[in-house]
Amino acid sequence: MADGRWNVAIDSGTCIGSGVCAGTSPKYFKLDGGYGTPVADEVDADDEVVTAAESCPMEAILVREVGTDKVIAPLD
Repeated sequence: MADGRWNVAIDSGTCIGSGVCAGTSPKYFKLDGGYGTPVADEVDADDEVVTAAESCPMEAILVREVGTDKVIAPLD
């Protein structure tokens, strides 16, 4: 697990509501109105969040490091 805090956002215009994020990481993501949404905008760094972001078929999840805005996921 990484150290620090991360900002988690989902682009609602890109999300197709596949539910992969909520299925992969229900601690951090849920479906709301048929679309993925983060449970909290800021979370403790956790590899589970990266796994969910990397698993999103539309790459709609963006994870950034708090303070630096460095992109944690998805990575090219």
